[in-house]
Amino acid sequence: MANQKRVLLLCGDYVEDYEVMVPFQALLAYGVAVDAVCPGKKAGDICRTAVHQLSGHQTYSESRGHNFALNATFDEIEATRYDGLVIPGGRAPEYLAMNESVLDLVKSFANSKKPIASICHGQLILAAADVVRGRKCTAFPAVKPVLLAAGAHWEEPETMASCTIDGNLITGPTYEGHPEFIRLFVKALGGRIVGSGKRILFLCGDFMEDYEVMVPFQSLQALECHVDAVCPKKKAGDKCPTAVHDFEGDQTYSEKPGHDFTLNANFESADASSYDGLVIPGGRAPEYLALDDAVIKLVKEFMESKKPVASICHGQQILSAAGVLKGKKCTAYPAVKLNVILGGGTWLEPEPIDRCFTDGHLVTGAAWPGHPEFISQFIALLGVHVKF
Repeated sequence: MANQKRVLLLCGDYVEDYEVMVPFQALLAYGVAVDAVCPGKKAGDICRTAVHQLSGHQTYSESRGHNFALNATFDEIEATRYDGLVIPGGRAPEYLAMNESVLDLVKSFANSKKPIASICHGQLILAAADVVRGRKCTAFPAVKPVLLAAGAHWEEPETMASCTIDGNLITGPTYEGHPEFIRLFVKALGGRIVGSGKRILFLCGDFMEDYEVMVPFQSLQALECHVDAVCPKKKAGDKCPTAVHDFEGDQTYSEKPGHDFTLNANFESADASSYDGLVIPGGRAPEYLALDDAVIKLVKEFMESKKPVASICHGQQILSAAGVLKGKKCTAYPAVKLNVILGGGTWLEPEPIDRCFTDGHLVTGAAWPGHPEFISQFIALLGVHVKF
């Protein structure tokens, strides 16, 4: 792609799960090339991630997240080839801040005035590289003493979603701020959002897949879309527990507890006529949502009105139950093939697993590795894109 923007993502073991994957897949969906690297590792290796969240204790809790696959080799990168740098948080920055090669890399981006976006504990690396002196920045509150000692001008985050920008430096306190964090970084790269303002509905449920709700949710919010997430029998402010589904050498995917996802709208108020599109995440939630008559009615209304609908992984169990796959070509997680065929759909093999398909106003994907294609195809139907 001519003049394609290229970004470097600095990873490490126990990087925060959302803070590495959401910007990675969002930027790819917008047409930006992203290389994810980790010192001492090469393309194809994995970094273990951590699920961090505030759960009513005096600090955040931690549990194991997904395995994040690197797509480039740290020792082979040249900073001059990139237009920007993203530093996720989690526990990885604690040890990456002691790596001289990492610090030299960060300094080179800072000296060239290229955009640097760092979130949560990522600012530990900025402090160690001595690139925050005299600069306004924020971070997870526990990082404040280090930033002050490094000469930064601390900006107290009004909420855990508040971000700060000072020249080429963009900082945020937690993944709650991803929509603004990613939007500011895209604009710093020279991007302009076209077609913003669309209204999107997310159909959620308990134990939906963690990535499959949050990555498209925040990717669309970053594009200045209004996104409502609803769940039957729950209201705005309620939470849905999520599931981390991954492949770890067993005959099927493993499951671990994910983040708690906060709903921001009421299911009873959801009206298909008020929205421009629908997203159905996968995971285990679709198994029981497919039994809910109100869910089926809502999905039928979107499909009959030919509004863009994007469904991934096990989400197609709902489409099949709603009887809206007749005559449609679609894919899904391979174990859902039977649902698709019995529902009258034409099965499209997801080879490789990140393959997604569009048939008319319907976008389907097999699993979260396909998010870049999944989101890209959905926003194309909505008439939204990023122009560089």
